[in-house]
Amino acid sequence: MASDDKWLERLRLELAWFSGQAALRSRGAGAILRFAHVRPRRRGGFQPLGAHEITPQFLDRAIRALKQWKYDFLGMDEVCRRAVTLPEKRRFVALTFDGANKDFINFAYPVLARHAVPCTIYVPTAFPDGVGEAWWLGLERMIARESRISLMMGEKEQRFTVTDNAEKQALFSYLESWLRSLPPADLSASIADLCARYRIDLAAISREASMGWEDLTKLAADPLVTIGSATVNYPVLANMKDAAALREMTMGKAVAEAAFRREIRHFAFPFGDRSSFGRSHVVMAEEAGFASAVSTIPGIVDAEGRTNLRALPRISWDGRVRSLRMMRVLVSGVAFAPVKPTGSAAN
Repeated sequence: MASDDKWLERLRLELAWFSGQAALRSRGAGAILRFAHVRPRRRGGFQPLGAHEITPQFLDRAIRALKQWKYDFLGMDEVCRRAVTLPEKRRFVALTFDGANKDFINFAYPVLARHAVPCTIYVPTAFPDGVGEAWWLGLERMIARESRISLMMGEKEQRFTVTDNAEKQALFSYLESWLRSLPPADLSASIADLCARYRIDLAAISREASMGWEDLTKLAADPLVTIGSATVNYPVLANMKDAAALREMTMGKAVAEAAFRREIRHFAFPFGDRSSFGRSHVVMAEEAGFASAVSTIPGIVDAEGRTNLRALPRISWDGRVRSLRMMRVLVSGVAFAPVKPTGSAAN
């Protein structure tokens, strides 16, 4: 059923393109695009994180297309200004990258620098310190390598047999969803147990995948790069007590400000979907001193204060899709419902 829904959604977007809606009936002031990994395409049929990956070539094509469509490329400071002022003639797009992955400086940054377009990187500060746990990468590595898997889920040991890529994909989705539902301490204990059973060096995988402070300092020296925060450990905030969630947000900001010797004004909710944070965390973003906070809830940014600056929508691009027609429809806003005014939008 899920695949049918995706097919119907793609058909709807294609029809919007061919009907001319994307060019003639734009909605909102602009859009924030969200990417995670930018790297050359990997081989192999089991790629559960493929939706979060684009190639450098696609990033280059997308930037060229957005320039051709006359979009203004903005950093997050200017996005905030456009969101609370009167609409301007030209629409904007903001390019944002989550996770401070090593592939950003190797593959994404050269493309962005060549085009001289601004971008924003959201950094979970435990990762450049070398102590963050990219548990999703450990899970991917383990399932890719094993065909028989057992683990403790709650008080019971569960066993799985996965013999082909489809079964491995289904198991990854199931276990990822389960792990994301756990409080941070339980998640860390569960993934540590799983990695120990199958000799997965999660610490090494996490360090290898993440930029260090030297890389980030180089990026921060570029005036076109905005550094934002994504907590310390990248937890699901909804699984934490409020005091612990606020501490993650404020400590991530403080560590980044000490490292870069500048104010960190922008924040990304870890994972960012509707189940990962709530209204209380939107309030916390303001309490922590952030000018903006982005989600991964799809939508566009409206002008005149109609979009809450601390619950900004983003379009998470599915790396399995290479259609620039679909991108033009999405950034035009015609695929999304009109933004409803919120009383605290500009605060």
